[in-house]
Amino acid sequence: MRGGSGVAEQSVIVERVEDTDKEKKKKRRSNRRSKHNSVNEAPGESSDSFKSEDKTKSLTSSTSSSSKQGSEMTSNEQTPDRASGVAFSFMPTMHINEQVGSGCDDTAVDVGGTTFSKSCPEPIAYVGSSEMCMDGFLPFHQVEGFARKKLFTPYWPIEAVNEALEKGEAFKALFRANAHNRLEAYCKIDGVPTDVLINGVSSQNRAVEGDVVVIKVDPLGLWTKMKGSNESLNNSAQVEDCNSVQEVNGLAGNSYKGKGKVDAGCESANCRSGVLLEKGFYDETEVTRSAAYNYVNGHQQSSSDSSHMDLFPGQSEGLNSVERLAAMTRQFHLKRPTGRVVALVEKSLRRDAIVGFLNVRQWFSYQELYRKDAKKNSAIFDHEYVTLTPSDPRFPKMIVFMRDLPDCIKKRLEDGDVTIEMELLAAQIEDWSTESPFPRARISHSFGQGGELEPQMNAILYQNAIPCADYPPQVLSCLPNIPWDIPPEEFQTRKDLRDLCIFTIDPSTASDLDDALSVEKLSKDSFRVGVHIADVSYFVLPNTALDIEAQIRSTSVYMLQRKIQMLPSLLSEQLGSLNPGVDRLAISMFWELNSIGDVLDRWICRTVIRSCCKLSYKHAQDIIKGIIDEEKFNTLAGYPQLHGQFEWDVIRSVKWLHEISKTLKEKRFNDGALQLESSKVVYLVDEYGVPYDSRLSEQIDSNYLVEEFMLLANMTAAEVISRAFPDSALLRRHPEPNLRKLKEFEAFCRKHGLALDTSSSGQLRQSLEKIREKLKNDSFLFDILISYASKPMQLATYFCSGELKDNLNDWGHYGLAIPLYTHFTSPLRRYPDIVVHRIVAAVIDAEEMYLKHRGLLKSNNGKEVSRRCFTGIYFDKEAAASPQGKEALSSAALKHGIPSPELLANVAAYCNERKLASRHAEDACEKLYMWVLLKKKEILFSDARVLGLGPRFMSVYIQKLAIERRIFYDEVEGLNVEWLESTSTVVLNLSGHKRLFKRGGLGNYMALGNVAWVVNPYDLSVETGSIDDCDARCMMNSEVAFPDLEPISKCWIDPGTFPLTVRLLSTIPVALYAIGGGDGPLEIGVSLYMSSYLK
Repeated sequence: MRGGSGVAEQSVIVERVEDTDKEKKKKRRSNRRSKHNSVNEAPGESSDSFKSEDKTKSLTSSTSSSSKQGSEMTSNEQTPDRASGVAFSFMPTMHINEQVGSGCDDTAVDVGGTTFSKSCPEPIAYVGSSEMCMDGFLPFHQVEGFARKKLFTPYWPIEAVNEALEKGEAFKALFRANAHNRLEAYCKIDGVPTDVLINGVSSQNRAVEGDVVVIKVDPLGLWTKMKGSNESLNNSAQVEDCNSVQEVNGLAGNSYKGKGKVDAGCESANCRSGVLLEKGFYDETEVTRSAAYNYVNGHQQSSSDSSHMDLFPGQSEGLNSVERLAAMTRQFHLKRPTGRVVALVEKSLRRDAIVGFLNVRQWFSYQELYRKDAKKNSAIFDHEYVTLTPSDPRFPKMIVFMRDLPDCIKKRLEDGDVTIEMELLAAQIEDWSTESPFPRARISHSFGQGGELEPQMNAILYQNAIPCADYPPQVLSCLPNIPWDIPPEEFQTRKDLRDLCIFTIDPSTASDLDDALSVEKLSKDSFRVGVHIADVSYFVLPNTALDIEAQIRSTSVYMLQRKIQMLPSLLSEQLGSLNPGVDRLAISMFWELNSIGDVLDRWICRTVIRSCCKLSYKHAQDIIKGIIDEEKFNTLAGYPQLHGQFEWDVIRSVKWLHEISKTLKEKRFNDGALQLESSKVVYLVDEYGVPYDSRLSEQIDSNYLVEEFMLLANMTAAEVISRAFPDSALLRRHPEPNLRKLKEFEAFCRKHGLALDTSSSGQLRQSLEKIREKLKNDSFLFDILISYASKPMQLATYFCSGELKDNLNDWGHYGLAIPLYTHFTSPLRRYPDIVVHRIVAAVIDAEEMYLKHRGLLKSNNGKEVSRRCFTGIYFDKEAAASPQGKEALSSAALKHGIPSPELLANVAAYCNERKLASRHAEDACEKLYMWVLLKKKEILFSDARVLGLGPRFMSVYIQKLAIERRIFYDEVEGLNVEWLESTSTVVLNLSGHKRLFKRGGLGNYMALGNVAWVVNPYDLSVETGSIDDCDARCMMNSEVAFPDLEPISKCWIDPGTFPLTVRLLSTIPVALYAIGGGDGPLEIGVSLYMSSYLK
């Protein structure tokens, strides 16, 4: 057994519980405490309190020191349901390994009063060696032969787990770690509105980010206080990420895009909290795809070893365990439930996708200490280890044995090559035994230098399991060769629309064009609008190699200068793309609309189209603004080529569509739809793809034009497929926001004199519009409010209608304020759209078969059928329920490969996971570009708004980069901090008092330079981030969608002066710079920008 050796490899030492042991260790470690910080022991944790990571002398320490705050991080999004296997494939139920508790056979586990054997006693302690090394490490050659006790409680046996689940004494949940403080983690129990806090390494019991675990909830008396409950609201006691904005004194969000987002609100379709586990062995190699990640919140508090929850009188009768726990959290809404991990059900795939840096300098030091006089031999070498620091802060430091290193890296270490520390490495967690405080990992390969763009991009793809290899021959063989023409038989079964003025509107760089528009004026007050979507399902047939590859990829990933396609370019950019001037297959939807946006009639059919023009958003915007008219269209340079006799028609059509889209948008908003718009950072890159500047951009009218008609098409598709196939429709839902967070946002606005109504999505939108008008002279603050308004929103997810057929209220889309929605309009880049296309095609076929049987169908060359029973506005239930209708629907479903509800639920869950993973990859890429930009500029000065304030740190929002950051100012050498709690004000001033060590603690004070970039007023003539001539030329030549917006570096920021008085929502100058890369994870550092003659 691989983990049976009981590895004691550790990067920090485990503190003993006994007082006498503490005194001994205190003496032993006195010579190294100046180099390390000790993580504060969580309240109630009587054992297993670990020391923190090595403290650096840079600003990274201010970011990592958030672990001392006991931060409360609550989930703001609902994660998608987990997939139990690859789409359209049956996967066996995952089993818990019966051997997990076999490490100590002579003890027992008590579960709800029942004793089970094959487990170990709960109290765990580490018996250290008398021979200790620097930094708390054991001698490298003594690691595996070292005698020790168990550090963690072995996992419960399968019988104990199943009985506890059945009795409601344990729950199945997804484990999410706090990115700011890994000692805190959160588990979402389906049906319980509040996440369960898993506090401390002992309670977490070797679970890592993304694991599916079984947890035991503590009694009510041990639950922790929820943020803001009857206590001083400042960050001296606790920290919360900026999702919670009611108690701004506790705000310390670091929720900028790409910062380790985790999804704490995850639900799992196959991980329901009350589902029993089948008896059997857990195969470590057979893991399902883990869900992706988003922020979680929590508050540090004790965990309990209690065997059951406390139930309060009058609430337990007639309720199951989940309902009882949910009722408790609602009644005691100021408390957060706590618990501990007792079993591991399903290992996260993130265990196999670790990215980090090796720490080899200590290993080289040990070589001198322990092998100077020793005889070198491979046996000793194989038992030696180095430590790996993951770039994702949610994962612990890991141990890597020399024998588990690739030969090339091992050889470099033997040769004394310390540059290996600068390389970004891929690793997998091999084992985490009960005897080891840290997991054991294996290095697989190196991405390259951590400070370079390409290795970081490849690492992002690796971390998110995004396949980017070339398509295998069997996949490409599913596609026809080019040149390719539409087969003649398709013209017999499709409507020919090649004489209709149809055009595309997309980004100028887009090459996969999967949607096109058309419009015809029927009368003075009515139009027929057409949306034409590439018929990708014609090429991607069910269960082919191409279909399986598309399922696995699930979505295209857009990483600024790099695109990872879901489908081969032969299909996505040629055969299926609606390129101008060529015949293409499509599925078209038409609506007859009146002047107020009501749909009078509609029809759906498979078509052959020929786009006459490829417009960019800028082209369409110029037409809307009147810059381009009929006379200028063919005379101005830079405008697209027209195919056919449609010059004036295109101009007129864009203007008509713009007016209609405004009507549809107004109608949607009147019906209660919500739209949270925020600025987006656009990066300007040179010819090598390296960013040299950025600017903020916003949506323009042409974006909204396309959006409205795509929404209409998606809503129509959802209605059609859900009525025809009520159990096998792939839909998309958006749950209502987190009520607690929404109320906190409402309280925050009220505190600052801003009225906000959160009773519905429509009322929320109207309130925000009034606030926008009130803050028209303070767009900075409004951007912050919009950012906060999005925090309570949960994640929209795909689902199978049959899975929620008994919960129709859960089908709705909160943001759009509609009961049914799906994705239909992007089949070239989203696999769910292909599935929906197949279902829509099946409905079209079933309708034709039924009408033909009834003798009501007319040919395509004749008039349209007067009665569309399945695709029209009115659905004929009698026709669908008739024997002929049932036969038609069944035959069409079989023909188009519509999966069963069970398989479709798996498809939905897997696509949810992949969609979120792609979003995290895109966010990480954006952060990478931001880091590269700051690395190139060395420093960027900007104004920032104070969002959270306390005696230890402040959280600020930098509008230029649309990010939030923390600035820690406690325990800083030469800085005096005065916190005025009554007015929530902090005063920072330079101090002449020199303090070398922290009061009552270990380690040095931070240097002032870690907190403030202080310049002498005489030196202010230096330019702050000006653009050189080369950059200016690149900017003029680059095609940017929003050229009227100023680049971020074209500005002058005045520094602040001491004493600096800071209040909530104050504007302060800050300096931003890049941290890490060649020697650690990428970070965006921020410090105060100040001037002083005392510098």
